[in-house]
Amino acid sequence: MKRLSLCAVIIMLIATAASLPFVLNAGFGQAPQGEGLSLVERSANYVDGQFRNQVPTQSYTGKKSILAASWEFLTSRTENARPQQPLPLVKTDLASLPLEQDTMVWLGHSSWYLQLAGKRILIDPVFSRYAAPFSFLNKAFPGDYPWTAESMPEIDLLIISHDHYDHLDYATIKALKPKIRQIITPLGVGSHLRYWGVNSDIIHEKDWNQAVKISNALTVHVLPARHFSGRGLKRNQTLWASFMFVTDKQKVYYSGDTGYGPHFKAIGEQFGFVDIAIMENGQYDEDWNNIHMMPKETAQAAVDLNARAILPGHAGRFVLAKHTWDAPYKSLSEASSGEPFRLLTPKQGEPVLVNDNTQQFSAWWESASAM
Repeated sequence: MKRLSLCAVIIMLIATAASLPFVLNAGFGQAPQGEGLSLVERSANYVDGQFRNQVPTQSYTGKKSILAASWEFLTSRTENARPQQPLPLVKTDLASLPLEQDTMVWLGHSSWYLQLAGKRILIDPVFSRYAAPFSFLNKAFPGDYPWTAESMPEIDLLIISHDHYDHLDYATIKALKPKIRQIITPLGVGSHLRYWGVNSDIIHEKDWNQAVKISNALTVHVLPARHFSGRGLKRNQTLWASFMFVTDKQKVYYSGDTGYGPHFKAIGEQFGFVDIAIMENGQYDEDWNNIHMMPKETAQAAVDLNARAILPGHAGRFVLAKHTWDAPYKSLSEASSGEPFRLLTPKQGEPVLVNDNTQQFSAWWESASAM
């Protein structure tokens, strides 16, 4: 009995030590509680203690055991997963852009700066040099990164698509707090923000197919995506989403992280067409193809949306998959050939003029690959 008790104590100590980083690191955030939890529990998308996708979605789809696949991913090295030289970028001063000009600027990975209907919008900003709970993990590609919270203009609207570390960054949010006027997140994500000191009054937490009217000229629709969530040991306590920005002149879509699914067709039918769709295109693999699209699926999703033009993201700054850093651009370029949309491929920081349907961009990854 004494030996059994000693074993129990040892197990408890190990468990406590393992959980200590989670307790000490505020960046892990906080699960929904109180009124926030009540809001979550009232959602039709929250079933048996967690959020679920519209269609059955197994996160891991590989042939090996998940343990073997995880070990291989952590220990094996993909040739050319990271560029050897800094990728080309344009050091655009976002604060100097004319506000009356509808503009979109890719800030690397899934971070975007938008100007629509006179509003400055920031999407999934990660200005840190890493996308992980600790700074020694998942470091950014080499090179200068010119955008910081300090260099940002006042932000009328912050959009957070879900709570993964490459979309919701603790240090970035803390630094941006004084500049943010309104925030839209899927259900539950506001709990992290409130825990980090963000004023609850400016946070709009919404379920799928709900909308927020930002001004007479801009409405943001929170829409389905096919993914998962979680910053700690427990998954799917907060929702994930895509977004449609509707102005008097434009419809702009942001897919967030998502696998391919019927939601794209449904969104296309609901809104008729999309002027520009910011689409996930990176960090994909056959082992998790339900939760991240392969480039061929990204192109098909754009067709389903009736998108007139697409901007690919979710690549170009961090390694979260086994493909080479330039594979997403090569593969999507091939998959887009002959499709009824324009593929827009700006460098990081290169402004895209929303109302200019003649603007052209280079295949910048080709010269970057040759370095």
